Amino acid sequence: MPAPSSSPTPAVSAATTAPAPTPAPLPAEGQGGRGLGPVALVISAGISVQFGAALAVMIMPRAGAAGVVTLRLAAAAVVLLLLCRPKVRGYSRSDWGTVLAFGVAMAGMNGLFYQAIDRIPLGPAVTLEVLGPLALSVLVSRRLVNFLWAGLALGGVVLLSGHGGGGLGFGSLDPLGAAYALGAGAMWAAYIVFSARTGRRFPQADGLALAMAVAAVLSLPLGIAGAGTDLLVPSTLALGLGVAVLSSVLPYTLEMLALRRMPAPTFAILMSLEPAIAATAGFLVLNQAMSTLDALAIALVIAASMGAVRSQIRKQPA
Repeated sequence: MPAPSSSPTPAVSAATTAPAPTPAPLPAEGQGGRGLGPVALVISAGISVQFGAALAVMIMPRAGAAGVVTLRLAAAAVVLLLLCRPKVRGYSRSDWGTVLAFGVAMAGMNGLFYQAIDRIPLGPAVTLEVLGPLALSVLVSRRLVNFLWAGLALGGVVLLSGHGGGGLGFGSLDPLGAAYALGAGAMWAAYIVFSARTGRRFPQADGLALAMAVAAVLSLPLGIAGAGTDLLVPSTLALGLGVAVLSSVLPYTLEMLALRRMPAPTFAILMSLEPAIAATAGFLVLNQAMSTLDALAIALVIAASMGAVRSQIRKQPA
């Protein structure tokens, strides 16, 4: 759904103009991005994230959406805190305010997104969610061409709103689920902004680990209220750990390896494929079939996201 700039982590944005939380460039990047290795790593990370979301949908009957969010964030926080062992001394009140805001954005993004996929298919949910980062890209760039890309994405949403031929609203898509997905997109945009700020203030992955802990604490009351002691069932705990590894720990690692050999803008373009990966995961794992209209809607949003990033790359000086 992420450290100083000398050694950033995959969830820290290089800029607020990308359509996804784009990691800041690593020192060794840029020269090796022509090979297939880094591309394979990024795509593998996307597959891991979306199949982790599909696994989360499967365990929602056991723990509910809020319970799954709590399991994911808590397990990921424990893993990252053990790996990073972040220092808590020597930071200003402003630094802690930034990491707190990052944690709030992370909790909101995950909480709203999991509520969405509990109600609507995974592919449409990610398609609606990616509109948040895309809107941020358009607003920051203020270029006419990016407003045209936004119009293309809006066309995709209009097609998606006719899902199932339901006429007004979102057709057969649950309106509340669609609203949750759009809310998750807004929080994703906030996540991009505060991940970049956290990356400038905290070394290595310390900021990510601390923000993940904040997000886990914030989600805990809702998870306990929604699932209660079901969260402590060993099989549910094991599945929650699986979701945390697939959706957080593993993709961040793969993306960090990729960014050692790939420019961050290229990474951002590849991240625009997330809706297609999500739709595939929904079909293979959850038997969530898509109509031709759904596929076209998702393709339009993907094309708009990739176009917005490419136009931003061309804007930057060589």
